[in-house]
Amino acid sequence: MGNCQTTGTAAAAARKRRGNGGGTQRGGKSNRSKLPREEYLHLVPGRIFSNEGRSITSSIYTQQGRKGINQDAMILWEDFGVEGGVLCGVFDGHGPHGHVVARKVRDALPLKLLASLPFPGGAARRIGLGCLGRRHAPLAPASEAEEGKENVEDEEEALLSAWREAFVKSYKAMDKELLSHPSLDCFCSGSTAVTLFKLGSKLYMGNIGDSRAVLGSKDDISGSMIALQLTVDLKPDLPSTISISSIQFFCLIELKLVGLYCVPTFAAVLSAAGEAERIKRCRGRVFALQDEPEVPRVWLPFDDAPGLAMARAFGDFCLKDYGVISVPEFFHWMLTERDQFVVLASDGVWDVLSNQEVVDIVSSSPTRSSAAKFLVEAAAREWKLKYPTSKMDDCAVVCLYLDGKMDPDPESAENSTCSVAYCSYEECTNEACETHDQEPTLDRNFTVRSAGNTRISAVVDENRADNMVEDQSWSGLEGVTRVNSLVQLPRFSDEKVTL
Repeated sequence: MGNCQTTGTAAAAARKRRGNGGGTQRGGKSNRSKLPREEYLHLVPGRIFSNEGRSITSSIYTQQGRKGINQDAMILWEDFGVEGGVLCGVFDGHGPHGHVVARKVRDALPLKLLASLPFPGGAARRIGLGCLGRRHAPLAPASEAEEGKENVEDEEEALLSAWREAFVKSYKAMDKELLSHPSLDCFCSGSTAVTLFKLGSKLYMGNIGDSRAVLGSKDDISGSMIALQLTVDLKPDLPSTISISSIQFFCLIELKLVGLYCVPTFAAVLSAAGEAERIKRCRGRVFALQDEPEVPRVWLPFDDAPGLAMARAFGDFCLKDYGVISVPEFFHWMLTERDQFVVLASDGVWDVLSNQEVVDIVSSSPTRSSAAKFLVEAAAREWKLKYPTSKMDDCAVVCLYLDGKMDPDPESAENSTCSVAYCSYEECTNEACETHDQEPTLDRNFTVRSAGNTRISAVVDENRADNMVEDQSWSGLEGVTRVNSLVQLPRFSDEKVTL
C-alpha cells in the first residue's frame, strides 16, 4: 500500500484479473483499494490544479482578488478513469475557512467520483463504445434500427440514471466527509462545486452553488461563436414555477441559436426550480438586504445570519437543517461538430462578464494555452471599469477544448504536474507579495490577518489555516465590497460547536 497506482494502471490490472477468471465482486473491491489516495495525488500524471500546470486539452488559471486569501480552486484531470476521459472542476470557497474547504473538495471529490461513476467494466458496463471516444456508431439496417429503437432508448435512460446517481452519491459523500472532518470547521464555511466529465461526445455535469459552465459553439449559418449555458446558478430565489411567457421567450431564443438544443437546456432550468420554496419549507428565510436588493440570501430562522448567497453548497452546516443542501443538479449534453470549448468559472468572472462575452474572449485568445489567463485578465479589467470602488473577487477558470488539441509546446509533458508542496508554496508567496502592507480587511472570505503575515497553504497545513480565523467577530458588511457570499456569522458561532 506504500505505492500509488494510477487509474490507468488500476484499470489494466482489473482487466487482467477478469481475463484470469477473477470474480466481479473481488475485482470491484480491489479496484476501490487501488484508487489514488489524497496524499499521493500530486504523483498522478495528467492531474493539474495550479497555474504552472501544462495540459494537452485545456487551459486553467486562477487569480486572487482584493478580498484576502484566494478561496477559489480548480482541477483538470486527463484520462480520468478511462483513456480519453477528462474531468474539470471549479470550486469557490466562502466563510472563515472557505479556502481550506475549496481545496479539500478539489482533492477529495474527484476520488469519490472515480469510485462511483459507471465506467466501462464497472457497475454499469452497459455504457457501450459510443461513450469511449467514437462520436458516431455504424449505421444499422432500417429494420434492425426500428426493432432496437425502444431498447436503445431504455438503455440510454438507464445509463443517464446511473450517471445521475453517481454524481449525487459522490456529492453527498463529500459533504458527509466535511461534516465528520476532525480539524476542518465547516459550520459557517463552505464551497461551490461545478464538475464536468467529458467522455467521448458526451458531457456529464454536476453543480451546486453559483459557479457555472458555458459551452462555446459555432452557429451553422453565420459561423460566429455563440454561448450556451450548460448549468443553472442555484440562487436562493429560484422559483417553483416559470411563467408560460418566460418559457416561450427562452425557447425561441435557444431555437434560433442552436435548433433542437432548446429541449435539454430548458429541462435543466425546470429541474433546478423551487430553491426558495424548499428553504422556506425548512424554516429558512430568503430575502435580500436593502443595500443590495439584487442579491437574495439564506438566513437562519432566529438570527439575521449568515446570509448565504446560494441555495446549495458543500459545508455551511449551520444552514443544512434550514433548506441548504449539497445535492447537485445533474446535466448532460451530447456534443456536435459545432461545439468548440467549454468554460468553467467561478462567480468572480460571471459577475462582470456575460456568457457571450466570455465565449468571445476565449475564442479570441492569442493561444489556446493562455485562454484561461486571457479571460481572467479581461475579468479583472471589467471589475475596475464596472465597479471601481469595489474589491475584485477571486477568479478561477478552466477552458476545455473539445477537439483535444492545444498549441505546440516545446516543454516536456513531465512538466504537466507539480508537487503539492511546491504549488502551495508558490501560491502563498504570490499572495503574500500582492497583499504586503495592506490593512486588515473583512470581506467575502472573512480571513483576518495583519500586514506582513505569511499565509499558510490549506494543502500543506490545514490546522494552522483553521486557527488563523478562530475567536474573531465576523461581518461581511465592513469594507468596500460588491457581493459577499456570507454577510456575518451567527451570534453563537464564537462557541465551539460539536456536530
